[in-house]
Amino acid sequence: MQVNILEAKNQLSRLVKRALAGEEVIIANRGQPVAKLVPATAQPPGKAGPGGGIAGCSVAYNLAHLG
Repeated sequence: MQVNILEAKNQLSRLVKRALAGEEVIIANRGQPVAKLVPATAQPPGKAGPGGGIAGCSVAYNLAHLG
């Protein structure tokens, strides 16, 4: 499933639940994919996500600054 940034901001809890259920969630900016929402458990142990945080945590921060 692909959603735009505004929809992702407004529906983040629902999208996280769908990602945890195994669905691929792509976040797009003006129709161009910019991020993929995945469960943090999908990150290999000992690896930090983008920006040094837990995988997925920087997505909400980035969404607040993009939209």
